[in-house]
Amino acid sequence: MTTTGLPFEQTEMHPQRWGSPDRATTLPEQARGLVDFAFGLRSTPADVEVALPPLAVDAAHVQALADLLGAEHVLTDDADRRQRTRGKSTPDLLRARTGDLSDAPDVVVRPADHEQVAAVLDYAVRHHLAVVPFGGGTCVTGGLAARRDGFAGLISLDLVRMKRLLAVDHTSMTAVLEPGLRGPEAEALLAAEGLTLGHYPQSFEFATIGGFAATRSSGQSSAGYGRFDALVVALRVATPRGEMRLGSSPANAAGPDLRQLILGSEGAFGVITEVTVRVRRLPAQKVYEGWRWASFEAGADAMRTLAQAGLLPTVLRLSDENETAINLAKPDQIGDSPEATDESAGGCLMIVGYEGEPDAVQAKQQAVTAVLTGLGGEALGTAPGESWAHGRFDAPYLRDSLLDVGVLVETMETATFWSNRQALYDGVRTALVDSLGEGALVLCHISHVYETGCSLYFTVAAKAGDDPLPQWMAAKSAASDAMMAAGATITHHHAVGTDHRPWLTSEIGDLGASVLRAVKADLDPTGILNPGVLIP
Repeated sequence: MTTTGLPFEQTEMHPQRWGSPDRATTLPEQARGLVDFAFGLRSTPADVEVALPPLAVDAAHVQALADLLGAEHVLTDDADRRQRTRGKSTPDLLRARTGDLSDAPDVVVRPADHEQVAAVLDYAVRHHLAVVPFGGGTCVTGGLAARRDGFAGLISLDLVRMKRLLAVDHTSMTAVLEPGLRGPEAEALLAAEGLTLGHYPQSFEFATIGGFAATRSSGQSSAGYGRFDALVVALRVATPRGEMRLGSSPANAAGPDLRQLILGSEGAFGVITEVTVRVRRLPAQKVYEGWRWASFEAGADAMRTLAQAGLLPTVLRLSDENETAINLAKPDQIGDSPEATDESAGGCLMIVGYEGEPDAVQAKQQAVTAVLTGLGGEALGTAPGESWAHGRFDAPYLRDSLLDVGVLVETMETATFWSNRQALYDGVRTALVDSLGEGALVLCHISHVYETGCSLYFTVAAKAGDDPLPQWMAAKSAASDAMMAAGATITHHHAVGTDHRPWLTSEIGDLGASVLRAVKADLDPTGILNPGVLIP
């Protein structure tokens, strides 16, 4: 097919907040009373405009990069450098709010294709310039805060111009996408072909195809469509030592699967320049509904039953009692009492979604309904599901509104086997409350399930102290230690970055860490790619 592309200009994320500047908002009125009661309200500075550090690269480097890419695609102004300083974790935002932009890149470059990416890497190797691949900027684990000491400068390799649908194979049901495509852009191009990828993480509106691959992302429809790494068929990668093309068949036994070496590598091994993915036909029908469970344990057991029976719907999400009580699954109703919004007063809210052809949706819905009813679930109709679907990408905006009134908010996630779920849940909750104090609010939901286990996604809110950054880092450390003590993973889909790196060796062992260092040394012998990220 003919290559299809989009203009590379796009709405930039707010440099000190989440998402589009046009959607930045104050705390919803119905939530103010709840927040004031729990934490008190106080105004904190939201936007601090400061000058960036001076460029560490000289004019000769800037000119040489302009000769490679064109002067209009090599940027050194403060606005572009500020935009690519770190990601969107709460520590990232807290630092930006206080005017700390010390991690700003010296130059932002925008290559047009694989060959230009390779040319930038070659130049960076020869002149010992650190390179940070940049997609949507939605990272929440410090994966864009590269170490710059020992390098002649820091380049942000922005893939924003690489946003084409390169090929579609309707027979094999695959599509080749460039890494700079944001989630909505990729879905729009595929929809024109009657197809969908079906990958909808909470960062969907801003995160990119390359970022999904580099972090092994998992979307809200993972029960039906699968994790992103399970959707990847092939990869093209530019490394400091040359090109890698991985994936010549749907399955093989030709040694270890090197695609999995690149997936989750966070730009430390190479820059992903093409992603071939498995696609599906556009669903003709989408149905989202709510269920009530007496307890988090009962709802989790129902999820396990569905997974092990091979009856997973497209979306399956369960909020614990605390998350249900404040309606976090329905952002437009946060702060309202459950009694005022739907029948889910008390207990736990489950969202169940079905997508596909009408006959298939009806058959799956009937089968799942029979199981959930038999296990004691109470059907609530479509209103809770539609409310969740309407606000599914809005929660990160609420974090900024809470930070504005002095409430520290952050998320973290992990995963474990079903038999260990309760111990992990209890351990992480206890660690967070012990660190942040009894006034801390700890919420949790399950939104990714497997036959053998599930993820746990925690949202934490606490009254911010005078210096909230060390306050949160201590709590994060305590919760991460609890995950390791429980034998769980340090991250299910947020990736490692710099924030989780101290715990990676505990998870994969000394020998595993040595293997990662060996791969890094082979593919990136001078260490220019995202230094300090991922590798223990």
